[in-house]
Amino acid sequence: MTITLQQAQTIVDAALAHGTAEGFNPLTVAVLDPGGALVALGRQDGSGFLRPDLATAKASGVLALGMTNRAIAARAADSPEFFTSVAALAGGKILSVPGGVFVRDGGGALLGAVGVTGDASLNDEAAALAGIAAAGLVAQTGAEG
Repeated sequence: MTITLQQAQTIVDAALAHGTAEGFNPLTVAVLDPGGALVALGRQDGSGFLRPDLATAKASGVLALGMTNRAIAARAADSPEFFTSVAALAGGKILSVPGGVFVRDGGGALLGAVGVTGDASLNDEAAALAGIAAAGLVAQTGAEG
């Protein structure tokens, strides 16, 4: 099972709208399928040219390692050499900050991941959560408890 183009576009649109409503800096949103392929990307005017790569890296990292950004951050803090090695193997497409979020259906099946960048990491994550909720899907960040 995978995220649909319609779901991905809904996530992008709603995440960007959330950022605008909250007064965030210009955001970029990437939605990937479970295999890491880009399904949809949106970049607000004024968002830096590296932002698509950063958004993709946030989503790609959670998929590649099968763990939330918070778990990646904890692992990077405990073992910096591990994180450095994995980041090098992944061509830099792994980040250890909030903003990369798993997307699941109501039954818990993995549909893909969303990466958002442009503002503070927790604001990026909040925009991702808003987008995922607007698509009627379930987010997993590692902060759920």
